[in-house]
Amino acid sequence: MTQQFLEPYHFANGLTLRNRVIMSPMTTMTSFYNGMITTDELNYYSARAGGPGLVITGVANVNALGKGFEGELSVASDDMIPGLHRLASAIQQQGARAVLQIFSAGRKSNHQILRGEQPVSASAIAASYPAGSETPRALTEAEIKQLINDFGTATRRAIQAGFDGVELHGANTYLLQQFFSPNANQRTDQWGGSLANRMRLPLAVIDEVQQTIAKYATRPFILGYRVSPEEIETPGIRLADTLAFVAQIKTKIDYLNLSMGSYQRTSLNDKADTEPLLAKFARTLNHAVPLIGIGSVETPADAAAVITGGADFVALGRELLREPQWVQKVAAGDAAEIRTTISPADLDELAIPPVMQVYLQNSFASVMHFTTDQQAATNYQAQLAPMEGFEKKL
Repeated sequence: MTQQFLEPYHFANGLTLRNRVIMSPMTTMTSFYNGMITTDELNYYSARAGGPGLVITGVANVNALGKGFEGELSVASDDMIPGLHRLASAIQQQGARAVLQIFSAGRKSNHQILRGEQPVSASAIAASYPAGSETPRALTEAEIKQLINDFGTATRRAIQAGFDGVELHGANTYLLQQFFSPNANQRTDQWGGSLANRMRLPLAVIDEVQQTIAKYATRPFILGYRVSPEEIETPGIRLADTLAFVAQIKTKIDYLNLSMGSYQRTSLNDKADTEPLLAKFARTLNHAVPLIGIGSVETPADAAAVITGGADFVALGRELLREPQWVQKVAAGDAAEIRTTISPADLDELAIPPVMQVYLQNSFASVMHFTTDQQAATNYQAQLAPMEGFEKKL
């Protein structure tokens, strides 16, 4: 019997995926200094696009102040379109649909990365982690309106580059989340204060992107949104806030993507609540819009559990680094040969770019299951994982 996650999926706008496995967006740190795509990145994506139904790229900044780290992809100017077209084509030629994830890092940047400019955010409040984060300046009303426009312009470029959609990165403590967060956003104007006001920027960006898609797309083009369910700071985003936000946007987007280190994640703030967050979001969406379940999915049993838990799609991140042929092996009944560990000696063979190799071994060693790591794997059911905003940058 075919696993449900291997069955095709048809979006309401006509876009079809060959299966319900998603390649999760992952940082490569391999783009050129100005954000243009490199051959190493093209090879990396091409090696993994032969199995999933959809590949979501690592983040691309929508403007110069949105850059969060070196080696980051950019969609901030029309100069990027030819390279982005090569990226979309490299993915689509292997049979997967291609979605470009777009964002602004906000206060999760620094003056060195921004070439002397001060980071920006909702308010002039430094992030609580990592230690020593720089204090940003608060965006002005005019800059907020320009930011909204920049997300729309980035979407137009993604359409012209041939992508099948964009995903707004509203997770991992980046700028869209910063405006939604009572920790980062302590404004007293229309963009801050109440929950409704803190939703205002993400909702405005979604509306701008929708209008851009309606204006420029000549074939099915989807809009996804990624959220982090909770923050651990006080004050900070709580689960009820995010569920309320999701209820607001579910008629405006084509899918919702969660950012969690484990698909079995329970509340980080309410330890008495043992219901998986996946089930809570599935209940809120009630399949009105598809939900991507994610986090520590390694085996077909994990993938099946994500679907059983209420998700419509299952996303693989680290596992597709270890095993680019995951989908093909499962489909062929060869799951016993799936790699769930990875040897540092195999990174070149797996088409993982050299800079990304260093990044994985330095910042993500605890979650990669390296064969040289003698420590037991960490369970992220009840704690944040490095990829949720704790990662250190090179």
